[in-house]
Amino acid sequence: MTTEFDDIRPFQDHEVPSVLKRVLADKDMHRSLGAWVSPGLNRKAPWLLHPLIRAYLGWQFRGVRTVDGFQPRLRGYLKRILDKSVQDLTVSGLDKLDPNTAYLFVSNHRDIVMDPAMVNWALYHAGFQTVRIAIGDNLLSKPFVSDLMRLNKSFIVKRSVKGMKERFKEAQKLSRYIHHCITEDNANVWIAQREGRAKDGYDKTKPAVIGMFSLSKPKDRSFASYINELRIVPVTISYEVDPLELSKARELYAQEHKGGYKKRAHEDVQSIARGMTGWKGRVHLAFGEVLHGDFEKDDDVAAAIDEQVHQLYRVYESNEWAYAELMGEPIKPATENAEQLAKRVAAARDELKPYLLRQYANAVRMKRGEDPL
Repeated sequence: MTTEFDDIRPFQDHEVPSVLKRVLADKDMHRSLGAWVSPGLNRKAPWLLHPLIRAYLGWQFRGVRTVDGFQPRLRGYLKRILDKSVQDLTVSGLDKLDPNTAYLFVSNHRDIVMDPAMVNWALYHAGFQTVRIAIGDNLLSKPFVSDLMRLNKSFIVKRSVKGMKERFKEAQKLSRYIHHCITEDNANVWIAQREGRAKDGYDKTKPAVIGMFSLSKPKDRSFASYINELRIVPVTISYEVDPLELSKARELYAQEHKGGYKKRAHEDVQSIARGMTGWKGRVHLAFGEVLHGDFEKDDDVAAAIDEQVHQLYRVYESNEWAYAELMGEPIKPATENAEQLAKRVAAARDELKPYLLRQYANAVRMKRGEDPL
């Protein structure tokens, strides 16, 4: 049975075997994984490494026939990533939510893959269903990436569509799909509060995201009742250390001083790998309360989300050290992670140091209700 959502929705159970077969045979995936697991062998003897990768993955995903059969195979990988890259993962707020109710989780956004992955990790271990994840098609530069994401319950946000009319049409369809997930499929949804990550460390909801939610509102429904029906839950992820801090600093510097930043070919895929495996220190994941109010416009909803995201953000010693440095009132790093951050800042090029510091210092500003640095 075909639906209007077939080109953006996650894959369904009957599609899993053929998609997995296609993914496992994808040479681009063999090269990408080879560059990750063994860069030297990938360059010198791909003819040896790539068949081994294909055989290993075929063994790992043997017998998988459904989406619910695919996701558990990823848990072992995610656990190893968390064990190696996260010092301590803590979670709060889920005790106020109902595992049998579908929510639209609107999250701050620092990492492309790990933000929703850790939300899923927390939900799964608390007895909730995992989320359907909104992901921009700008991140799906390779077919195997798109296939893997849609196998993992991701749905596509078409950002690369040309023309105002087509963009509006796709936004309406996305709006209908999200509403359909919550109200008809009783399925949890995760979406970032803005397009792109908050590279300066200051989380703020884009009203345009809220505007997209309401594009499918019937004319006879009030704005507030339609928004309340989506059961929006703000989510805050607080990283003690950002493994992509230097690349974000370079991008911010280029945007401010060179008129823009041009990504290298497949840079997003490389960022995904570094974001997954890089050291994060302590991470806190806070689930807020369901939004319910007499909202009149997009800005009202965005402000309500921001209020919870900012209140729930956990400020670490790395944030406090960076803030003190920028304020000209230096303090001694209070933890090993803060001390290592101080060393990385000291070793960075002078023009990048302010951008590194702001990524961490802005959390303090945000928590106090102050504007970003």
